[in-house]
Amino acid sequence: MHKSLSKTIAVTALFATVVFGLSNAARADALDKIKADGKIRVSIDPAAPPYSVLDESGKFIGSEVDVAQKLAKDWKLELEVVPTAAANRIPYLLSGKTDIVISTLSITDERKKVIDFSKPYSAIQIVVGGRKDDGLSKIEELVGKQVAVTRGSTNDTEITKLALPGTDIVRFEDDSTSITAILTGQAAYYVTAPALLTTVNKKDPSAQIEPKIVLKTNVTGIGAKKGETALTQKLNEWIDASLNDGSLNGLYKQHFGLDLPAEVTDAK
Repeated sequence: MHKSLSKTIAVTALFATVVFGLSNAARADALDKIKADGKIRVSIDPAAPPYSVLDESGKFIGSEVDVAQKLAKDWKLELEVVPTAAANRIPYLLSGKTDIVISTLSITDERKKVIDFSKPYSAIQIVVGGRKDDGLSKIEELVGKQVAVTRGSTNDTEITKLALPGTDIVRFEDDSTSITAILTGQAAYYVTAPALLTTVNKKDPSAQIEPKIVLKTNVTGIGAKKGETALTQKLNEWIDASLNDGSLNGLYKQHFGLDLPAEVTDAK
């Protein structure tokens, strides 16, 4: 072989090796990194009561917080909560600001194109909430009415898809401001989970907001960056164990007064 050609091949091979090595380093296994750090960073929306919220002392509390704390404890890791809003839960994950998402993240085909999910660990219904004395029963009756929803949530996606032309969908940046909108009369209806309607009524017992229309039942999963197979597999093993020993059901029942639905407990 000609010396110059041989040298060119050698240089090309060396370059390919370096590039391949850098690529592998850039795609370092997330689970290994979590173990090495002794810490897991979890995205949680602090404005989604009763799933997650900051209490008066500035401490994170709620059902999703309890799930994250249990995961960290079971894995013998420090928990770092990364505050996020509904719209940037996935961007934070993709940009490496967080390791996983435990923040009422419904498993959807659209999201599966961007991130990986664990198997379901919980579930959320999407309902249209209105006052108890309101006779709303059909989606058609929302035409001409103001409907509050949190921007970027699956609630937003669902009502946008199902609402008829003329429905005034008013989007807010988080659940806290959506709740305030209902309590202050900025909107007549609220598209959300039943648990958040309970939060509305706790803030103002005279509101008497209740589910009027069920739009969909979503199961929620733990979000991880695409391709992190080892991390997703370990999350699934943890969910299986926590469903089998009843601890996840116990947390759900503690916060919502109900057992986990079959869509979660029977999921493969």
